[in-house]
Formats: sequence, C-alpha cells, structure tokens
Amino acid sequence: MCPICGMDLVEMEPSTKSHAGHDHSVHLDTASLQRLGVRLASAKWETLSRDIDSYGNVMVDESMVSNIHSNVAGVIKKLHVNSVGQQIQAGQVLYEIYSPELIQSQREFIELLREKDKLVESMMGEDAHTSGKGMSEDDMMDVKMNANKRLLVSEALLYANTGKELLEELASTYKPREVVEVRAPKSGFVTKIDIHEGNSVKQMDSLFALVGLSQVWVEVALYPDQLAWVKDGDEVTLRLSQLDKSVIKTRLQFVSPVVDGTTRTVRARLSVANPKNRLLPGALVDATIHAKPHLALAVPRSAVMRTGKGDLVMLAEGNGHFAPVKVETGIETAELIEVNSGLKEDEQVAVNGQFLLDAAASLSDAAQRMRANHNGDDHPK
Repeated sequence: MCPICGMDLVEMEPSTKSHAGHDHSVHLDTASLQRLGVRLASAKWETLSRDIDSYGNVMVDESMVSNIHSNVAGVIKKLHVNSVGQQIQAGQVLYEIYSPELIQSQREFIELLREKDKLVESMMGEDAHTSGKGMSEDDMMDVKMNANKRLLVSEALLYANTGKELLEELASTYKPREVVEVRAPKSGFVTKIDIHEGNSVKQMDSLFALVGLSQVWVEVALYPDQLAWVKDGDEVTLRLSQLDKSVIKTRLQFVSPVVDGTTRTVRARLSVANPKNRLLPGALVDATIHAKPHLALAVPRSAVMRTGKGDLVMLAEGNGHFAPVKVETGIETAELIEVNSGLKEDEQVAVNGQFLLDAAASLSDAAQRMRANHNGDDHPK
C-alpha cells in the first residue's frame, strides 16, 4: 500500500511501449483512478499565440543626431540660438559671422553678375539686331564660362549655409555683406552649444549639436522567458498615456542578445515615426507585442512537472499503467505548453495527480529493486 495516497500498489507487467527518460512505472486499478480523480489529455497539434504586455522607454534615434560645423573661418558676431532644448527649423538663422572668405566669394559673385550683364547687353545691342548673324561662337563660349563660374561661387556660398536668400540679395543689390547670416541645414532640438558671441572659429569647428525627433526609438523590456515568443518583425501596439488615448502601430526591428545584469531583462527596439513630437525622449509608454502564431505539439500546462532533473509528464500507457517521461518543452500560453520531444501526437498524459503517480511509481520501483537485491542475497541450502 502507498504510504502517500493509501492506494494498493500492483506489480506492473512489462509494457510494450518504450519511452526514453523513465525507468519506473506504476499501475492503478479503476477504483484508485476514480478516487484520485485522474484526468487525461492528449498531445495535439495546436496553433499557439500570445500577446506580451510590457512597457517601452522612448529614446533618441541615433541616426537623427547631428553636429553643425563651421564651413568657413571667421568671427561670430551674433548668436540667434541661446539655449539647449531650443527648437530650430531648417533655414532658420543660427548665427551671424564676419568672414573674409565669404566677403571675397560675394565680390566674385557680384563681378560675375556684372560680366553677365555686359554679355547680355552686348548680345542685345543694336549691332546684334542689324547684322542678322545672331550670337557668335565666342559669345556663346563667354556666356557658358560665366554661368559655370557663377555656379561654382554660388555653391561655395551655399556650402557655408548662407542660404539662397544671400544669393538673391546679391543679385538685386550688387553689394556684399560684411556680416553674413548662417542658417540651419536641418530641423531639430539643440542639445549642445559650443560657441559664444565674439568667438573666432576655424573651418570644421563644432558649433552646435542637434537631434531630430521626427523619428524616435522605443526600447521594450522583455523577460528571458518571453524571448521564445518574440521575433524581429512582430507587430507592436504602443499606448501613449492616460491623457492621450491614441495608439501607434509599428514592428520590432531588433532584439538584443544580452540580458541586462541589473534588471534581468532583454531590450527589444522599434523605430517610430513621430511627426508631431508626441513621443519625447525619456517618456514611458505601454507596449503590447503581438507574437506571430506558432504551430506546435502541445499539452495542458498542468500536465508538466518541473523538477531539478528536467520537465516530466506522466504518460498513460493503457489499462491503468502510467510512466514518468522526460520531455523538452518550448513556448507556453496561459493554458498550453509546447512539447518539442518526448511525446507523440495523440499520446495521453495525466493533467492532475501527477506528483502522486510519480511518487507511487518511485516507491514501486524502489520495492522492485529491494526485492531483486533480497533474492540475490539468498544463500543456497
């Protein structure tokens, strides 16, 4: 009789079935099975799916970080950007600079404009209309060379981020500016200011650091037991806050292979378009990862026994015979667990009372070993 549950232990006849991972079995009569209320479930192919709820931390997208350098040497006469965090738009004036290099480029551009005017005046003159010969090859060559030179000088001015506004002013006034406005090449928020009014700067000196927020990263925290579900490309739903009830749909782009030693979590990253700057770096958002459906051989979670030597199930071998079988498990849902090895389709396992069955099987196995040892120690008379 089993000292744990009080049922009668019956010596098991050898089973015709063979499973790796067990070396002892137990047999229960129908009455004992009814007293224990043992229920069975079959291993079936199931489509497993799961939504993983977590939180995300909004971060700066590193690809949106940029430095603004000086493209010419000179002296900063006036700053139009005075504080970190200030938002600027592409084309907005950042500072004004006195630069002999820019003055010289403006003068060259003005001289080329005057040369172009003379060429046009010559071609439109009275002789050109009366001769009937049209534009000569030399005239065409002069016009083409003038246009190429103006293009080179204008590109040099635009390279210094002076903007088209300066070129338009020069074309209308024919007067160079001593102090030139330098404009922002892109939009963003100022994160660093490295200059002050009156500073001398050289070409390629760092002046400002900007970060754009039109696109941000969101890092989602995952626990190691959730990683089997998560794959790059999984759909994610972000919920912003209690005040802003709107949601953002996006997809996972990267799952880190490293576990954080402090939080014991793994970071999954996704990129989010942020045209209205609703997501600010440092903010927290609720995230739900919609794991892709997965076809798997599965049994109820309650059927699996977690032990120090691995996962076990009590396999029903028929006619009241049960045997503990070691299985390799995979992903889990709230009700089912994937079995990667150890079971075949339609094999039945106990979904309750497994520990009593396993204990009884261990006692039965121990009793058989003791009996074998006792018989081996008998001395012939």
